[in-house]
Amino acid sequence: MLTEERQAYILDRINKFNTVKLKDLVIELGASESTIRRDFDDLEDKGLIKRVHGGAMSIDGAFTFDNTIIERSERALSEKIAIGRCCGDLVKDGDFIYIDAGTTCYEIIPFLRGKDIVVVTNGIHNIDRLLDNNIKTYILGGYVKPMTKALIGEEAILEMGKYRFTKAFIGANGISANSSITTPDISEANIKAEAIRRSKDVYVVIDSSKFGKVSFAKICDLDEVSIITDAKKEGIDKRIVENTRIISVE
Repeated sequence: MLTEERQAYILDRINKFNTVKLKDLVIELGASESTIRRDFDDLEDKGLIKRVHGGAMSIDGAFTFDNTIIERSERALSEKIAIGRCCGDLVKDGDFIYIDAGTTCYEIIPFLRGKDIVVVTNGIHNIDRLLDNNIKTYILGGYVKPMTKALIGEEAILEMGKYRFTKAFIGANGISANSSITTPDISEANIKAEAIRRSKDVYVVIDSSKFGKVSFAKICDLDEVSIITDAKKEGIDKRIVENTRIISVE
C-alpha cells in the first residue's frame, strides 16, 4: 500500500472513531509499527492529527473530510449564492473560464447567463445548469468520483493540457495559515492544481466555515490565488490576509 493510501485510511478511521490505536492499524494495514509511526509523524507535522500514547486522535474538529454533493449543497447556501454573484461580476465577455466541481462553484453559473464566454468544467452536476444558461461548455474526461461527481484522474489531467484559461474558480475544503489551501482527495487536489497552473487569474471560492480547517491534500499556496468569501477580513487570521488577496462579499 502506498504512503498516501495508508495515511488516507488512518485519517478516515480517525474521522469515524476520533482515535486510532497503533496495534490495530498494524493489523488492518499489514504494515510495521515503525511505518505507522512515521505516518503518524507525517500527519502530525501537517497539523492533521495529534499523537497520543499508543495511537493518534483528531484535533478538535479542525480536520475536514469528504461529504456527498447533496450534503454540501445544503450548507451555507445563501453565502454561496452571494459568492457566486461576486464571481459572475468578475467574468467578462471573451473570457475562457474553468469552473471546478464544488458546490460553491455551482452557484456561480446562473450569474454567467448572457455572457459571451467559454467554460471548461470537471463537474458532472455543473453540465445541466451551464447548458440551461446557454453557456458554451466543454467537460473533461476521466473517472467520475461518485461522492463529489467530479471527473478526476490521469485522463482528466491530460485533457486539461489542451486548455488555457483567463480565469479559474476553484473550490476547497480548508484554508489555514500553516497548511494553505486543502481538500480531502489527492486526485481532486491534482486536478485543481493543474487548473490553477493553466489560468491567468485564480479565485478560490469558500464560505467562512472553511477558515482554520485542514484537509489531507494540499491544492496550492496562499499567494497563488485570490480568495472570494463571505468572511470579513477583520475576522480572518492575519497570516492569511498578509499572504493572499481577500475579496469579501455581502
